[in-house]
Formats: sequence, structure tokens, C-alpha cells
Amino acid sequence: MNKVQALKISAGPQAQETLQSPELSLLSPPVREREHPCRTKSHLCSGLWQDPEWPAPVQSCAVLQALHQLYYDPNIENKNLAQKWLMQAQVSPQAWHFSWQLLQPDKVPEIQYFGASALHIKISRYWSDIPTDQYESLKAQLFTQITRFASGSKIVLTRLCVALASLALSMMPDAWPCAVADMVRLFQAEDSPVDGQGRCLALLELLTVLPEEFQTSRLPQYRKGLVRTSLAVECGAVFPLLEQLLQQPSSPSCVRQKVLKCFSSWVQLEVPLQDCEALIQAAFAALQDSELFDSSVEAIVNAISQPDAQRYVNTLLKLIPLVLGLQEQLRQAVQNGDMETSHGICRIAVALGENHSRALLDQVEHWQSFLALVNMIMFCTGIPGHYPVNETTSSLTLTFWYTLQHTEALLYGFQSIAETIDVNYSDVVPGLIGLIPRISISNVQLADTVMFTIGALSEWLADHPVMINSVLPLVLHALGNPELSVSSVSTLKKICRECKYDLPPYAANIVAVSQDVLMKQIHKTSQCMWLMQALGFLLSALQVEEILKNLHSLISPYIQQLEKLAEEIPNPSNKLAIVHILGLLSNLFTTLDISHHEDDHEGPELRKLPVPQGPNPVVVVLQQVFQLIQKVLSKWLNDAQVVEAVCAIFEKSVKTLLDDFAPMVPQLCEMLGRMYSTIPQASALDLTRQLVHIFAHEPAHFPPIEALFLLVTSVTLTLFQQGPRDHPDIVDSFMQLLAQALKRKPDLFLCERLDVKAVFQCAVLALKFPEAPTVKASCGFFTELLPRCGEVESVGKVVQEDGRMLLIAVLEAIGGQASRSLMDCFADILFALNKHCFSLLSMWIKEALQPPGFPSARLSPEQKDTFSQQILRERVNKRRVKEMVKEFTLLCRGLHGTDYTADY
Repeated sequence: MNKVQALKISAGPQAQETLQSPELSLLSPPVREREHPCRTKSHLCSGLWQDPEWPAPVQSCAVLQALHQLYYDPNIENKNLAQKWLMQAQVSPQAWHFSWQLLQPDKVPEIQYFGASALHIKISRYWSDIPTDQYESLKAQLFTQITRFASGSKIVLTRLCVALASLALSMMPDAWPCAVADMVRLFQAEDSPVDGQGRCLALLELLTVLPEEFQTSRLPQYRKGLVRTSLAVECGAVFPLLEQLLQQPSSPSCVRQKVLKCFSSWVQLEVPLQDCEALIQAAFAALQDSELFDSSVEAIVNAISQPDAQRYVNTLLKLIPLVLGLQEQLRQAVQNGDMETSHGICRIAVALGENHSRALLDQVEHWQSFLALVNMIMFCTGIPGHYPVNETTSSLTLTFWYTLQHTEALLYGFQSIAETIDVNYSDVVPGLIGLIPRISISNVQLADTVMFTIGALSEWLADHPVMINSVLPLVLHALGNPELSVSSVSTLKKICRECKYDLPPYAANIVAVSQDVLMKQIHKTSQCMWLMQALGFLLSALQVEEILKNLHSLISPYIQQLEKLAEEIPNPSNKLAIVHILGLLSNLFTTLDISHHEDDHEGPELRKLPVPQGPNPVVVVLQQVFQLIQKVLSKWLNDAQVVEAVCAIFEKSVKTLLDDFAPMVPQLCEMLGRMYSTIPQASALDLTRQLVHIFAHEPAHFPPIEALFLLVTSVTLTLFQQGPRDHPDIVDSFMQLLAQALKRKPDLFLCERLDVKAVFQCAVLALKFPEAPTVKASCGFFTELLPRCGEVESVGKVVQEDGRMLLIAVLEAIGGQASRSLMDCFADILFALNKHCFSLLSMWIKEALQPPGFPSARLSPEQKDTFSQQILRERVNKRRVKEMVKEFTLLCRGLHGTDYTADY
């Protein structure tokens, strides 16, 4: 939603009396209102909130009507009016009352979510409005609501947890000294009406969002230090619980998953590494569970990557054997083409080596262990394959090799201070900042380290903006030195990201210097892209008029150059220039986002910012250059790289702007349709998927998106008829688009013009492709399609007619035609068939397994019968089905019981 300035809500005499009544508690139970016509969709009351002056007090019936208007009214003006009014309602005094009413059990989750969000806004931004004698009452009510929603809507539960987390941060440490310990104790109470697992998941959700809320909180700097210290102490109440839940065999997978995410959240508070030892070891053990693999990797990498971790050398040394112990799993993943597993293990190895190479190198008696780690990272660098098609790991290691070479101790001195000390409490840093401009830089290596040190201190500079002027001139000066390209540009990007609200006085100078170095082509392509991202962060904090003025100055030369290139005959040098310009624009739009000022900024002056009027500046620019981009496309449609660069501009803009991109949707849908009809490209499908994800549920945008979806589907089906084997990337993207459509807007499959039968048959064919990503995407489509059998008639019909063909393709893959790394994906299809088409599956699977030698000549009739019975019996536990499929595929391949698959 657009951020709207908080305005006072006028009220009539009776309402004013209510608002000003000193006896009215902020937290008093709301008086039940008379049933109002607006509570039903068929009898909307008018005039209650639609007057532009908002004369009525904010009552829950008015909020309900506005929400209904926002969600269901096809008129875009009415939706915008409702959205604007709701944003003001959330910050009005009455939000304390209607929030609780909206959370009542008879309300739908969307309504409850708004109520919970309003509570969070009031607590986080208007804490001073709450009388101290009502702290405990508010806390108790939030606990009650969280307990109730522990078995209800998850999105509402999360929002309530965030609200309670914000309250805890505001009360810690004085008013609520043992907040975390109290949360753990209350949710472990046996007299709760919620089952144990529900209470456990609710507690873990609360503990997960607490550190995240701290990171984004608007606490004053002096309070932030006190709360951080208090949270560090509270780790003692969290980590033992997480260890117990993670190591306990009876913990369900969903609980262990949540534990890892919770741990990952807490370690970002820079918890001492030695306090995390047991949990890190448990996370390493969890890497063997495919369902927990990604969460385990994230937790381990976050723990290892803390700058403060360098202090705990003994703990780091204990981690090396754990990382080296993953080498066999890494080799198996590479051998099986399992990119996700190899990528995750490589991230862990690189995190340890990249962040702590200096500390580990100093331990000379352990040189063999460090050498083994370096060899493991070298193995990751040499993983065979074509990046990024079937190999995505090698590039992760580049920074490690770069770090391993920086040789003089002095070069690390300044940087290590920023990386190893909690700079918010350090009296060394102001002196360091003052010293940096006086350093006599005698060589490029020292200058590089000075730049990286300034970059490492960017968060500190955000809290001490008066010091920015001491170092910013050095960074801008370094931008002109090609030898300092990486360090200077990355440092400017960090400063613009972290300190953007303090940079407007310097904006003109930063833009001018950046323009100059870009025009002189001092930097390589990747650094030019980083520089554009830095400028996007910088411009995001300016007023709209200033943004447009700077955008015009910044990109006009490139637009003029692009106009000239569009007139020329295509040739290789033209192509490089076009792709470069399009890349600069897309990277600028990736970070230029004016919609989050209110969330990102700290301090009371926030509410003085004027409300942005008119369209988003990025949309203004895109509309101005749209015809030019179409002209470029018309000459370069045959070139995948140019098409990808064009699509990247819009894809990154859509991801950043979200709803603000809405004015561009119709013309972009039309352009994508023409583009894909002429020459199908995967990048066009990926952009279509983004549009479906963000806008398909909006009634105003559904018609152009539906037309585009039907067009690209028709073109792709034609491509299948001609032979799709040469286009695995298109098939991959098409399957992902279909899955997204089913997930986000199943109505797209209700259109009579969509040949669901042909789509189904093409997806079955894609299951047999040799490319693992394409097969995985196809499996994802079927796992989204099969649950729709009952609600979408055309889907149910095609599954009845052709579902047996799907089952045979799945059994062939399990029988040995597909990589073993994909077995979980095929197990998901079997599970979905069993859950949603049980009667059909029970008939199909017996018939399909009847022929001798199918799906493998190594199977006996008894083994096939056992497998079919096991599958049909298991309709609840997906993990068990995955285990069955893994066992069965080993039998099919003659590998069951061999040493080769002992850890499979």
C-alpha cells in the first residue's frame, strides 16, 4: 500500500466526547455495536466513511465496509479511497478499540489481519500514548489472542506475535525485565486449551519475530543498547529450549523447521559464538534431513558470518571438522546433479573460510585443517557444468579467493576493528573515523582496505550521521580510481543503503560524481550496476520532485544513446551497448523505492514528510521510455540477451514497486504478448509469472493478465507440438508460470479457451526431460494442479482421463529414468494423487504395476504389490511417502542395501 501521512480524523459532537473521555481505557473491552447493514456483502451502507472529510468516528462497522470496498469493489477509485481511509484509521485513536473487534472469531482472516496490523502500528509508533497502568492489561490481551490464533490463521498469528514483540521491546528491561523467559513459561503452561504442538509453534513464531522486530524497531539509540543487552541475557531462556526441540527425536518436522528459523533469527543479534555451539552442531546434524536442509544452511551461515565470531577461535576450530564432514554429501550431490544441496554446503564452507581466514591462518598448529577447508572450497570452484544452467556454486567462492590474497597485517588492522567490535558501544570508532582522512595512502592495497573499512562502518555512520562528512569525500574521490573500483563502489552502495535518510544534503554531489565516472567508463560493467543500485537507494530518500529532477539528469544521456542505437543496424558492438544501458536502468529501478519511508525511517520528523502525489517516479520514467524500448525490441527480438535485459527492467521494477506498478500492467501485458508470439523466450514467461503473482487477484488487472496468460499458453503449446527438447528453459519457465497461476489465481484455468488437456499432456512430457530444474518445475505444477480436482471442473475431468498417463510417467522416473536427487519431487506427486484422487489412484497403480518388468526388471511382483499398498495407506505423512519412494527407487536400480547408498 502507499504510505499515507497520518491525518487527524474529525468527529461530530458525540464522537468528540468519546474520543476525549479520560475514563475510556485504551484497552477496555469494546461495546458490542448494533448489527449494521455493512456487515453483510449484500447490504453495504454508504456515506459512513466515503466523505473526503471523514466526519464520522472510526468505528468497526466503518472499517469493515472500507475493507470490503478495498477487497471486492471493482472500481479503482473506490479502492484507492478505501485504502487511503484505512491507512488513516490504523493510526487514529479509535484503532485501540476497533482492532480487538476485528479479531473476533466470526471475522474472516483478512479482517483479523488488518486488526492485528493496526495493533502493531499503534504499539510500535505510538507507545507514548499508552498509560503505564495499562501495560499489563495490553500484554495479557495479546497473550490471549496469540493463544487463540495458535490453531487459527497463521498470517494473523504472525502479526499478533510481531505486536507482542514490539510491546516487549518497549517494556524491556525495566517494565518487563524477563520478557522472553515469561513468554516461554506462559506458552509451556499445561492448562492451555491449545494442544502442545500448537502452543510450541506459536511460541517459536513469537521468539522468531522478536529479534527481527528489534532490528527494524524505532527505539532511540540509548534504548536500543539497553534492549540489545537485555536480549543477549535472555538467550539463556531461548537456546536450551531450541536445543531440546531440535535434538528430540519426537519433534515433528514443522517444529524443527521453526526451531532452525528461530535460531537463525537470534544469531543475527551477534550472540557469542561459543553460546551457539550446541545449536550449530544440531543444525549440522539436521543437514541430513532434506526437509530441514535449507533452514539448517541458513542458520549455520548466519551464525558463522557474525563479524564478532572471530573472537571465538576455539569454537571456529571445532566447526572445521563439521564442515569437512560434509564433503561426501557434497560429492554425492554433485554426482547426482543436486544443485540445491551442493550450493548449500558450499555456502557453509565459504562462510567459514571467507569470514575467518585471517583468524584461522593465525592458528599455525591447525594448518592441515585449514588446508583441507581450502581444498574443499577449491572443489566447489571446480564443480563441472555451465553456470548458471546446471551449476550455481562456483561463483560463491570468488570472494573467498579474493579475501585469502589481502598479505600485510596493517591492511587488515582498520577493517578488523569494524568487524570484530560491537561498534555501537565502542569508543574506538569515533577516533578511527577521525583518523581515516589523515592516513597517508601510499599504495592501492591500503586504499582498498580503507574503503572496505568505511563500508564496514556504514551502519555505525547511520546512527552517527554527523560523521558522514568525514569519510564521504574520500569515497567519492576513490570512485575515480579504476584500481579501487570494487572497494569504492561497494562502500558507496553500503553508505547509500544504510544512511540514505541522512544523505539528501550530499545527494547532488554524489549524483554528479557518479555521473562523471559512469560517462568516463572508469568501472567495469558489474561495478557500474552496483553504482546504479547505490544511486537508487540515495534517490529513494528524496522528495518526488527531486527524484524526477535527478532521474532526468542521470539517465537522459543513456536514453539519447539508446535512441541512436535503436536506429542502427544490429551488430555485436551495438548489442553490448544496449544490454549495458538496459542493465543500468534495471539496477537503478531495483533499489529506487519511495514507498517505505514510514517503515524505514526513525524519529518523529517522519510524519512531517509530505504525501507523495501522482504516479511513482519509476513508473513515470518507464512510461516515457516505453515506446523506445519497444523500438529496440523490434530489432532485437531474435537475441535472447537483449530480450532478457528488457524483461529485467520490468521484472525488477515490478518486484520493487508492487502495487505502484499498476498503471503499467495493461501496456506491459500487451508488449509481452506480442514479444512472446513472435519469438518465445523464457525471460518473457518469468516476467508474466511476476505479473500473475502480484496483480492477477486484482479485478481491475485480471482481464489483461488473463489474455496474456492464454496467449503465452497457446504459443507454448504450439512449441510443444513442434518439438520442445531444444527449449528446456522455456519449458521450465512455463511450468513455473502454470504453478503460480494455480497457486495465485486458479480462475485462470476456468477459461474455456484454455486447453487444460493439452497443458496436462505437455507437463507429463516435461517430466521426462533430462534437465533437473525443468523436471522439478513440472513436478511443482502437478502438486499445485491435483488439489484443484474438486474445485475446477476442467482439471478434474483431465485428471480422470489422463491421470493414469501421469502415474506411469512418475513410476518410470522412479524406476530409473530420472536422477535420484529428484525422487522427493515425484513423491510429492504420488502424495497429491493419493490425497485428492484416491479411488482413481488405487485402480491405476495396480494396473500400471501389473506388466512384468515395469518399472524395472529387478522388481518382483511381491515388491511391487508391497509398494502400491504402502503408498495407498499413507495419505497424511508426506515424509513417509518420500522414504517409501527412495526405498523403491533403490530396489529398481539394484542399489538397495549397498554401501554406495548407505546414507541415501
